[in-house]
Amino acid sequence: MIEIQNNKPERAILVGVKTHDIDREVVREHIDELEELANTAGAETVLKMIQERTNIDSAFYIGKGKAEELAQLVELNEVNLVIFDDDLSPIQVRNLEKLIEKKIVDRSGLILDIFAFRAKSKEAKTQVELAQLQYMMSRLTRAWTHLSKQFGGIGTKGPGETQIETDRRIIRTRIKLLKEKLEKIEAQRVTQSHGRKDYVKVSLVGYTNVGKSTIFNLFTESEVLAEDKLFATLDSTTRSLNVDKDHKILMSDTVGFIRKLPPNLVASFKSTLSQVVDADLILHVIDVSHPFYEDQINVVEQTLKDLKCEDKPQIKVFNKVDAVENAHLIDYVMNKYKDCVAVSALKGINISALKERLLEFSRNTFVEEEIKLTYPQSKHISKIHALAQVISSVYEEEYVLIRYKANKENSDKIKKIIYG
Repeated sequence: MIEIQNNKPERAILVGVKTHDIDREVVREHIDELEELANTAGAETVLKMIQERTNIDSAFYIGKGKAEELAQLVELNEVNLVIFDDDLSPIQVRNLEKLIEKKIVDRSGLILDIFAFRAKSKEAKTQVELAQLQYMMSRLTRAWTHLSKQFGGIGTKGPGETQIETDRRIIRTRIKLLKEKLEKIEAQRVTQSHGRKDYVKVSLVGYTNVGKSTIFNLFTESEVLAEDKLFATLDSTTRSLNVDKDHKILMSDTVGFIRKLPPNLVASFKSTLSQVVDADLILHVIDVSHPFYEDQINVVEQTLKDLKCEDKPQIKVFNKVDAVENAHLIDYVMNKYKDCVAVSALKGINISALKERLLEFSRNTFVEEEIKLTYPQSKHISKIHALAQVISSVYEEEYVLIRYKANKENSDKIKKIIYG
């Protein structure tokens, strides 16, 4: 892992591979993003290398010849860190470390380091530590090769192998403990969510550094950190917002997504991302000024699909319109994408239109209903209270008249319970 808080930035070479099925411009953009990640982690990029290959080399990622050339560049430029744009296998890491004799980090390792530095709350720290330990499990073998014996047979079990087994046992125990912690956090979150059933829940999602936190702060008058850096926000934050005197919504700011996000990280952040899963409406924020904004849209849509949220109501919010030089681009995206709004959170442009959309959704989401229950049916009153906000209960001689407010989904559930 790389040291993030270091007085002297580590000098890094960034390495990527262009295969026949990927456009060179896309690979360049990936490497540029890797440079942003390196900068966020506190490293100074000295050189960028893109190797064209038919496929990724299983032993050295870029091939042995190119790896030898890379080793020379490392020495010539006094580089102490080499960052690869894809995840490396333990074999690739071992081979590269032997050849280059400098620190080797892959994209997942770099992202995990940034998350570890950015994590502030106990929940985020627990999630990141869990992801890091799961990441380390498959990479333990290379850490103890200097202690392992080079021959096999009875009575020749090396101390390195023993140490690996000890480390794995310690890591498995720690992983189990962290998972139990996160399960308790998840249970608490479910309880909190149950208490919010009377409100429309809106989640801000999007690629990292698209302006989600700026929009969140603007609407909720909060002071969530909003930096021009990747992953400025890790912890989800929820605040209430009055869209008018009769409608209140709960808005949540969530961690930004990125391409090639480590699967262990997504799994570890399940409790944080539950704000997205529980949302009634998703605001998908997009940096329309970014040259690869459509690629970023696809990454976010795929992540939402992984979370099984692709069918939730969604409004695409094209942010940073003030930074767009081509005015026709705004017309293009507005025509291409349904349910979208173009805004500038920084300049306050068209924010009223987005607020109007939230109000419209809120009006259409909650309904007030009145149902008449016979006394035998009154056994279901506790279920109605669990699913809705009961406004009034009137007990007549032959029936109970209940008026409640609920979202349409819960209202349908109540009707099904009562009427079958």
